[in-house]
Amino acid sequence: VLVVSLGGDVPERTLLKLARNLQDKIEALTSVLEVKIGGDRDELAEVVIDPMLVESYSLNARQIAENIQLSNQLVAAGTLDTGSGRFAIKVPGLFETVNDILDMPLKTKGDAVVRIRDIASIRRTFKDRKTYARVNGQPAVSLDVSKRTGENIIETIANVRSIVNEESQNWPAGVEVTFSQDKSQNIRDMLRDLQNNVMSAVLLVMIVIVAVLGLRSGLLVGLAIPGSFLSGILVLSTLGFTVNVVVLFGLILSVGMLVDGAIVVVEYADKKMREGAPRRVAYISAAKRMAWPIIASTATTLAAFMPLLFWPGIVGEFMKFLPITLIATLAASLLMALIFVPTLGAFFGKAGAAGPLLSETADPSDYTGGTGLYVRVLGGFLNHPGKVLLSAFCVLIGAWMLYLNFGKGIEFFPKVEPDQAVLQIHARGNLSVEEKDRLVSEVEKRILELQRLRGELKSIITISGEQERRDDTPEDVIGSIRLEFVAWDQRRRADVILADLLQRSRSLAGIQVETRKQEAGPPVGKPIHIRLSSRNPDLLTPLIEKIRTHLETMPGLKDIEDSRPVSGIEWEVRVDRAQAAKFGADIAGIGAAIQLVTKGVKFSDYRPNDSDEEIDIVARYPAEWRSIDQLDQIRVQTNVGLVPISNFVNRTPQPKTGELRRTDAKRSMTVKADVIPGVLADTKMREIQNWLKTVEIDPRVTVAYKGEDEEQRKAEAFLKTALSIALFMMGIILVTQFNSFYSTFLILSAVIMSTVGVMLGLLAIGQPFSIVMSGIGIIALAGIVVNNNIVLIDTYDRLSEVISDQKKAILMTGAQRMRPVLLTAFTTILGVLPMVLQVNIDFFERSVNIGAPSTQWWQQISTAIAFGLAFATLLTLVVTPSALMLRANLANWRTARKKTPQLQPQPAA
Repeated sequence: VLVVSLGGDVPERTLLKLARNLQDKIEALTSVLEVKIGGDRDELAEVVIDPMLVESYSLNARQIAENIQLSNQLVAAGTLDTGSGRFAIKVPGLFETVNDILDMPLKTKGDAVVRIRDIASIRRTFKDRKTYARVNGQPAVSLDVSKRTGENIIETIANVRSIVNEESQNWPAGVEVTFSQDKSQNIRDMLRDLQNNVMSAVLLVMIVIVAVLGLRSGLLVGLAIPGSFLSGILVLSTLGFTVNVVVLFGLILSVGMLVDGAIVVVEYADKKMREGAPRRVAYISAAKRMAWPIIASTATTLAAFMPLLFWPGIVGEFMKFLPITLIATLAASLLMALIFVPTLGAFFGKAGAAGPLLSETADPSDYTGGTGLYVRVLGGFLNHPGKVLLSAFCVLIGAWMLYLNFGKGIEFFPKVEPDQAVLQIHARGNLSVEEKDRLVSEVEKRILELQRLRGELKSIITISGEQERRDDTPEDVIGSIRLEFVAWDQRRRADVILADLLQRSRSLAGIQVETRKQEAGPPVGKPIHIRLSSRNPDLLTPLIEKIRTHLETMPGLKDIEDSRPVSGIEWEVRVDRAQAAKFGADIAGIGAAIQLVTKGVKFSDYRPNDSDEEIDIVARYPAEWRSIDQLDQIRVQTNVGLVPISNFVNRTPQPKTGELRRTDAKRSMTVKADVIPGVLADTKMREIQNWLKTVEIDPRVTVAYKGEDEEQRKAEAFLKTALSIALFMMGIILVTQFNSFYSTFLILSAVIMSTVGVMLGLLAIGQPFSIVMSGIGIIALAGIVVNNNIVLIDTYDRLSEVISDQKKAILMTGAQRMRPVLLTAFTTILGVLPMVLQVNIDFFERSVNIGAPSTQWWQQISTAIAFGLAFATLLTLVVTPSALMLRANLANWRTARKKTPQLQPQPAA
């Protein structure tokens, strides 16, 4: 979540000591999981042995090591009871200084003593570098801070900064501290954007409500919003959750739904007051009359979101706050609609804007204005209900076919403008750390040149050499460069910047530069990920090569890699045991002699006075003696004196052994690829799967599709199950409410029909269908679209009891419910409209932004809800009445058929 870098004109030992002390301080915070130090090196005492002097004194590495180990000990020699007391006896022999090591005797002859200082020099240094670290082109030691899951990122980073600022007061003047990769700033920006969107949504909804219902009634309805918000946040706080980006979007999504129940109650109370009822009686009557429809509609909405609570995996952990927020706020809105709003309305209520006021037994043709126009149009549709339903079904099929043929396809998670990116540099061969760093620094220079020209980067963190091994890190990566971009509205798009960097690095020979953008959703690595596994590893390599070759010919793919072992050589030193035995040499002695040329031989360890930790004592030959050729010239002490190991050792080059991976006890290899901007991974994955069906694959080889495709299939399966469970739960509630399977089926069919709006909306906006976001949008839509249908059918059931003419009852139902249906739908759509249009009104900075990353996150789910609800409103006002009319016509036909007398056959004359 944060990178703290230490640099400046100070010794490396000082920087590392400060970094380790800072690491301990930061890791003491309960919210911090770990702190990794980049550029860290362990300290050691390096004993540089002169091989000529060692040979002249007839010594060898094993003798030196044994002498040091036997001398560097603290011996607890027991206790002695003198009769007048009991005393512990110790024999101190631990090294405390470098001179203690140098004065250690190795061999004596008469009065002559050969000490370590006679054959070697010693120095306090560090282990050989495995990595180089730089920040903005300058050498540095970096501390990468990771927080614990569920902890507040803003508070965590604030505490880390406070510790660093406090500790830096006592540091040397030359130490420079820089902070980078600060994710709390991104979270703050996103929270601010979403807070602004919450305010925009509330403002838009309130304007519409007041305009339609009048000031006093509008304010009564508006009270449901802050009341439900506060109650929902209180529930979240009780559960131990904090406000995050998902919670804030849940509030935005709920704004329009929170007022639905209150609108129905206030609108009915207004109707009663216009009929002459006192406001107290009107609101009591409204609360009683609309209680069950509102409870049923709220229950069905909660039933839609309930299954999302059980979403497994990373995606579920991320998205769980959405159903929790919606369930808490919607449950609170039920109390607001049936208790608080009627109570306040009984004291302050007043009939709102004038509207058509006709008795329930009046002629529907007496309505005027917009309601009258709607009644006349609906009357025409009711004359042909079967054709209306058939047309709706055709529209459903047509919309899906239209999207499948002309849509933007399917994706797992929406693409969001990233704040960070990583450049991975690939190279093959037996490269030293210094060679790797030189290659990586060439790429780094081009990034710094672009930064000087454009100023589009906040920080550039370079790590070269050995990389941290992860499943998504190829074996041939020699370095990585982490980029942090400036604010999204102050630079070019990340795709353009990365393409510019790749173009500038294309002329560099011997390396391949790969870009990886910050993933918006759960980390799944490259979207194309194919894993082959078999108990026979010889079957894997040819198939891997074949798949990679095919992927390289496919347009739209980039950064293709596979997990075959990286080519290279390693030297194998084979010992002829029989020949070595003739000289009295053994494997251990030969190995120790070779280690003096390579990494060195650890003799022991000690803790100097100025260190809190023990450091290794390692013996090595001088640098000029450490080479491949020197391996053949090493001489070891044997029974016949010093003998070159070439007499019984054979050095041969062998192919380098790379990483071997196993899955379920089988050898496995993978092929991965990324897609270029504008290409959907799902489309390419389907092409690859279709091609693999034509390839002859040995039955002993198992092919698995991992990464994004696997997570997408899991999410798709869960969301299908969640929607089915939600529909089942809603069905139970509706059957209980209406005691009618037809009414239940009619209401639930509106959910399926509303997907027409979702598909048309995605086509209009030009978005792909996101399995996660659009899927959640459809489930959320299922809970929303049933509300108006519930109230409309409930009103029809009541009116049909007093109006014998079914068509008239349906027309009166439509006339009475048109305004609340349009109002509740419009408020819900307005709540998410800023997200659909990607418009963010900053009330604090007094500015308007379009296309902020925070709106990109939620555009697809908002589009699904807005367009789906818009189409569902048309269904509620036209198709649902037509379905009711069709049922009435069928009932009348059956009744008429029963009353028609059957012709009896006449007996023959």
